[in-house]
Amino acid sequence: MPDRRIQLPGKDMPTAWYNIMADMKNPPTPYLNPATQELLTPDLLTPIFPMALIEQEVSQQRWIDIPGEVIDIYRQFRPAPLHRALRLEQALGTPARIYYKYEGVSPAGSHKPNTAIPQAFYNKQAGVKRLATETGAGQWGCALSLACTWFGLECTVYMVKVSFHQKPYRKTMMRLWGSEVIASPSDRTHAGRAILEQNPDSLGSLGIAISEAVEDAATRTDTNYALGSVLNHVLMHQTVIGLEAQQQMAIAGDYPDVVIGCCGGGSNFGGLAFPFMGEKLRGEAKKDIRFVGVEPAACPTMTRGEYRFDYGDVAKSTPLVKMYTLGHNFMPAGIHAGGLRYHGMSGLVSQLLNEGYMEAVAYPQIPVFEAAALFARTEGLVPAPESSHAIRAAIDEALKAKANNEEKVILFGLSGHGFLDLGAYENYLDGKLEDFALPENELCAALAELPIIP
Repeated sequence: MPDRRIQLPGKDMPTAWYNIMADMKNPPTPYLNPATQELLTPDLLTPIFPMALIEQEVSQQRWIDIPGEVIDIYRQFRPAPLHRALRLEQALGTPARIYYKYEGVSPAGSHKPNTAIPQAFYNKQAGVKRLATETGAGQWGCALSLACTWFGLECTVYMVKVSFHQKPYRKTMMRLWGSEVIASPSDRTHAGRAILEQNPDSLGSLGIAISEAVEDAATRTDTNYALGSVLNHVLMHQTVIGLEAQQQMAIAGDYPDVVIGCCGGGSNFGGLAFPFMGEKLRGEAKKDIRFVGVEPAACPTMTRGEYRFDYGDVAKSTPLVKMYTLGHNFMPAGIHAGGLRYHGMSGLVSQLLNEGYMEAVAYPQIPVFEAAALFARTEGLVPAPESSHAIRAAIDEALKAKANNEEKVILFGLSGHGFLDLGAYENYLDGKLEDFALPENELCAALAELPIIP
């Protein structure tokens, strides 16, 4: 019987992050100044980011050493386990071998501490006293709240209003770890007040919450901004996931035919996929490996968006990034996968998708919850709604392998547990969940407001 849980010895935990920019065939498209639309200069970022993170954002080095203080904290929950989903395989009757990298073992219950810890460390090192951030489902807010507590920083979290009410216990976790949590849009910022004037009943969005957090950081000298996804340095910090998975797959004597991850801003997908994709880019992959990013049909950034320069927030205060986007003013439906309700996608993930190195698929939420229920009943773990998008795609890949009688090896990221998402599961079990399909007229209206960049 093969091992169901493949552990990596602590001594083999990665000591450097992998930077895929070193191996990309075409250099990443530079960011633009949101005010002038000219190439972004570091001085625009210094009011909200420490220089160490700005340097990582643009670095072309393949390996960036992980600071010793960060490694010491990582060791509390890393290396994370790799599981063989034997019961799921049996339930599907598939010849495929399914593995999942489980990030729910972190104190915050998701992959987010992998970047929250170094971001808090570098800000503390730079003399910053307080961090401001946004959060969708609350996983990032929880991770940064914990990291700030460990490094003695204050933390304010602008939480998308629909999730603030849907997921109250994540709000409680953030407060328990010392953070102030504010429902966004709020009356605390100019950006929030402007949205509330237009729509007092706004459910909020990550784009709005980002605007509020950036404004908060930019208007206080003791405060910096921290982002949980999208940016290059964030995806690089997450590569500890894929670097561990490479070693664990070798221990299992296997190598994936396909790597699957859910996609909101891209950090979970990039963290698992980029080390394997780097092997493919360098011509070192053992197979013609495929990469699949999975998103909700209600927020189909990669599958229905346009590859254009766009702002990362509603107030147009962030740099212009060339990415797959639905438009910075796009307002997603209140689906339960709050961490995937972002209008844009990481510039790196977007460029790799545009250049054909990966694929993208989108699912409505009911098939996603069906996959989550099957996974919970076979593997025993309750997955986060976000992670369940990857489960849905992995099941579909396994069923294709069954139909073709192929022994495919499938690796997906289980980016977090769903113990604080039981309200969503109750709605599913009671038949109260609804599928949201993005109407074409709403998509066209949002895309029409994209900036025109020559």
